[in-house]
Amino acid sequence: MFAELLRSRLASVRKLSDEQIEQLRRHYELLVRWNRVLNLTSIRTLEEMVERHYCESVFAAKYLPEGPLSVADVGSGAGFPGIPIAIMRPDCSVTLIESHQRKAVFLREATRDLANVRVVGKRAEDVPGRFDWAVSRAVKYSDVKEDLRRLGESVEILTGEVDASDLPGLEWQAPVRVPWGEHRLLWLGGCCST
Repeated sequence: MFAELLRSRLASVRKLSDEQIEQLRRHYELLVRWNRVLNLTSIRTLEEMVERHYCESVFAAKYLPEGPLSVADVGSGAGFPGIPIAIMRPDCSVTLIESHQRKAVFLREATRDLANVRVVGKRAEDVPGRFDWAVSRAVKYSDVKEDLRRLGESVEILTGEVDASDLPGLEWQAPVRVPWGEHRLLWLGGCCST
């Protein structure tokens, strides 16, 4: 059911290989099992999980530039958008940054077969280095703004309905409306503004 729903929801956005579908399905099944004891997501229905978690994350992967990139997923939680990005873009190295240690343990288990993923169980402000892209989803922008600016040359975030004025500190392109749900936006930005 997961695979069919994912394929149908993404049909107009991106074609996934059987292997990509299988990797995403395995992550979904592990997430459902672990979510029973560890609050990884408040979304419980299959349809909502497919659209909000997986489809939005695949959509975000589609908007990253071609070629090998280093990507930091700030506040990765259950692995969104970082794990689907890593599955869609095996040419990219993806670092999942999650300060909650139990969630970091889940991420390590969920990514053990993904060679292009590294899990860092630290607060984002304690992570050294710089990445080509810093991405984030389902976190409060004001909580991650400084980390996104410091970690990423460019930034990609998935939000609800907000204006650029609600996202200070970066210069943003016009937002891209996410095809699922009425009030979801993908923002691409960079080049810190004053």
